[in-house]
Amino acid sequence: MKQVVIVRHAKAVPYGYENDFERDLTDRGETDAGRIGRELKNRDVQADVIISSPAKRALKTARIFAENLGFEKNRIQEIPDIYEGLTTAEFLQLIHQLPESAETAFFFGHNPGFHYFVTNLLKNFTGDMPTCSTVVIRFEVDSWQKVEARKGEMVFQLVPRMFN
Repeated sequence: MKQVVIVRHAKAVPYGYENDFERDLTDRGETDAGRIGRELKNRDVQADVIISSPAKRALKTARIFAENLGFEKNRIQEIPDIYEGLTTAEFLQLIHQLPESAETAFFFGHNPGFHYFVTNLLKNFTGDMPTCSTVVIRFEVDSWQKVEARKGEMVFQLVPRMFN
């Protein structure tokens, strides 16, 4: 069994788009990321691989999750294409390249792409992906090479409003 955890970055400051890459998390975003990270730890979700967009808000969200999950922050992989935008087919190629020793891989990035990935990886998803939304998707396969679109089962979704 392989699991993909897709996380939209936490709430970011609204600079506008002229300096979008450097947008930081708000205090609420940092709090939300900590809450969701702790909840994942409570549910025994462990990270074998963490891959993030290099944009400040996504990377900071990934680092907060890593801290809560006991994952070494210096092992977080940054992939610029996640920020620049990937098709679902390109995202699947990224999944297919994961080390077979890993069982659970986390991805941190942005909408609308991450909403599309969740929608396209699951058999059925009609939900939303607000900031810090975290979707755990299970694939009943023994190799990352066998992960396919529309074959995933949602284990659960966490969103910050669940903890207010």
